[in-house]
Amino acid sequence: MIKRTSLISLLALMGLWVAPPAAMAQALVPYVLPLDFEQLEEQGLVLAQEAAQLAQFQQYEQALRRAQLAAQLVPDNSSILALLGSLYLQLDQVEPAITALEQANDLAPNDAAVLFALGTAHFRQEQYLQSVSYLEAGLRIEADNAGAYFDLGNAYFKLRRYKEAIEQYEASLELDSEFWPSLNNIGLVLYEQGETEAALERWQATLEQVPEEPEPKLAIAVSRYASGERREAIQLGIEALEQDGRYADLDFLEENLWGARLLAATESFFQAPVVRSLIAQL
Repeated sequence: MIKRTSLISLLALMGLWVAPPAAMAQALVPYVLPLDFEQLEEQGLVLAQEAAQLAQFQQYEQALRRAQLAAQLVPDNSSILALLGSLYLQLDQVEPAITALEQANDLAPNDAAVLFALGTAHFRQEQYLQSVSYLEAGLRIEADNAGAYFDLGNAYFKLRRYKEAIEQYEASLELDSEFWPSLNNIGLVLYEQGETEAALERWQATLEQVPEEPEPKLAIAVSRYASGERREAIQLGIEALEQDGRYADLDFLEENLWGARLLAATESFFQAPVVRSLIAQL
């Protein structure tokens, strides 16, 4: 059981308390209630639970504040530190996310979720080799995580290790045949390798799974436009851009792993007068 002590005792242990002069002692040292560490720990766990609930409703900033306080009250709880790190990631605060997640990993080195989160964090820092290392470590513990294989494929893609990237995407699809991002990204890899028809097949298959997704639509449109099928390509591309105007931004596409070859074809597609006119209105 955790020992209880008074605030004065704590200050003395830390070297921060200096005894007052004897004549003034009673006047300067009132009674201080002892800290109940078990109660503080309980409060920390309650705050962590509230943070997790807020995160479910995407109220990440409020969740983060509670998780920060929870981590102060219960500093050696790997689950709270993992929650804190994941919330930092949601708010794109990557460096504090890595700090919290590394602390969680030190406390619970076999927690696959923490390792996967560290892989994601290092990917965002463009530290792809570290990302691969953490993701592979997590998959050695939890080998049936389709999303982790997808993330690993993305890290290999960024390293231009295309064969390994496709292998990870395919492993993801073996676990979950409806995990369409992996199918879509195989198309991205194949296009960068100059295998245009094979890439189109993957994007068409993706579109069959998720007919309303703009990304495979735009990829198909760009590829067809580059091949000379301009009328149908423009119609499909406009449909995609009207669905989600973010896809009119080349930087956004690059963040979504569109490679140099596909981005060059996309830039050419965006120069088509009717497409350029639409983009100006978005």
